[in-house]
Amino acid sequence: MLSFEEAYTIVMNHVRLSGIEHVSMMDSLGRILAEDIQSDVDMPPFDKSAVDGFACRMADLGKDLEVAETIPAGKTPEHSISEGTCARIMTGAMVPEGADCVIMVEDTIRENEMIRFTKKETARNICYKGEDVKGGDMVLTAGTMIGPPHIAVLAAAGAVSPKVHTRIQVGILSTGDELVEPDHIPSPSKIRNTNAWQLMAQVSSTGANPNYGGIAFDTESALSAMLADSLDRNDVVLVTGGVSIGDFDYVPKVLERLDVEILFKSFAIRPGRPTIFGKRGNQFVFGLPGNPVSSFVLFEVMVRPFILKMMGCSAEPLIIRLPLGASIPKRRSDRKSLIPVRIENGVVLPVEYHGSAHINAYTRAQGILAIETGSNGMEKGEIADVRLL
Repeated sequence: MLSFEEAYTIVMNHVRLSGIEHVSMMDSLGRILAEDIQSDVDMPPFDKSAVDGFACRMADLGKDLEVAETIPAGKTPEHSISEGTCARIMTGAMVPEGADCVIMVEDTIRENEMIRFTKKETARNICYKGEDVKGGDMVLTAGTMIGPPHIAVLAAAGAVSPKVHTRIQVGILSTGDELVEPDHIPSPSKIRNTNAWQLMAQVSSTGANPNYGGIAFDTESALSAMLADSLDRNDVVLVTGGVSIGDFDYVPKVLERLDVEILFKSFAIRPGRPTIFGKRGNQFVFGLPGNPVSSFVLFEVMVRPFILKMMGCSAEPLIIRLPLGASIPKRRSDRKSLIPVRIENGVVLPVEYHGSAHINAYTRAQGILAIETGSNGMEKGEIADVRLL
């Protein structure tokens, strides 16, 4: 059986990049940058005051100083600073020529138009031109997912119409005669369809566009019609349930009839061993297990990276290393196990978890801990690598 690492390599080696488009700066939020951004100005664009105070010469700090003018933010100084003079200045205002420091207003006493510094020494309190960024410097790189801080940088660099990767279309189907939609009260033997709406939310969080295709009942004809339609309309299709070897698990057979080349049907992971990955031209299909934890976890560790890379994202998952605060046994060592964990007081603790139907466990989890194949668990105090959710 394929290892997780082998299956992951197959998936990521089949990524094809989406297209590129210009969007407005605010429409780029949550998108993946498709170009490097250079600043067209120095940041700050001039020497500016870091405090409210008086701009003067360090050599004059022991003298009474005449206030030549007041400089609010946004005003160009009218006077240069010479021996015995200073200027009242506000935070963010341009420092006048001749001044090499700004003394804080609370460190002075003022009488009429004269001030005196009351301390023995001061910091410069000047943000110097270009100390953060110089004109022409690269401020953002292609492959960055744009968040609120990146919007500020785009604005400062004048990049009001950045190039971003186009959003890919992701079709989502659930299978199973036992499923009803969440707005229905399940009758005996029925359950609500949670997988599709969970995956809709997960896809949305990547910046891709989720397209819900509904519930395919357990017949080859129903599944074939819905899968064919979803393949025609999407770049990636996620189908949950019907991927194992049961009497009504038709997904592998139907995919092959639809000319999908299946690249693997399972790999050594718990939960989620019966997972399918296939392609048809430039379209891709993931067949995920029907249990909600399996579909959630497999999306996080395999589908999310695939979708993000398709849209040009260069970010890697965030992994932190912390000691275990409790031992975590493992019943079987033949597969890599993925365990929901939380972080508390600097240690990693397992979340109460009853198995692959217990999606509630992940509402309390902050990360996923992998216990490798061949291991019977991890002991308290061991250093654990936690993939943050």
